[in-house]
Amino acid sequence: MSEWQTIVVGVDGSPGSRKALTWAAAEAAEHRADLVVVNVWEHTLLPPAGSISVSERYVPDPSQRTADDLLQVIKEELGEEPPVLVRPVVKQGTPAKVLIDESSGADLLVVGQRGHGGFAGLVLGSVSQHVSAYAKCTVTVVR
Repeated sequence: MSEWQTIVVGVDGSPGSRKALTWAAAEAAEHRADLVVVNVWEHTLLPPAGSISVSERYVPDPSQRTADDLLQVIKEELGEEPPVLVRPVVKQGTPAKVLIDESSGADLLVVGQRGHGGFAGLVLGSVSQHVSAYAKCTVTVVR
């Protein structure tokens, strides 16, 4: 059995990423590795200034909302007390780039076959395809 210390898994809340999280947690438990659960949010533009539909004081902080959502997914999939050390990480950026950057400190990168976006008929989503090609460690794509 290999001496993995860190397994990184990309989670966006989609069914595929939830399967990837469950699979990665089982591998982390088997290898006694830490599990880094990464969610990436992309910056979106707010409506033009002066729009009555958006008030600055009511715009939620996207990184806090994303962190809350990520913790909820981890609890739903792994329970209140996961069998491994779980480190949730929320970053802003492009999902594939952030996951590739995170892979430099990992022994294994795990992603789901498909996330939220794109074309349902494709075998792999754009993120899983991109990280499979450019990650700095071994990649597992969970179906």
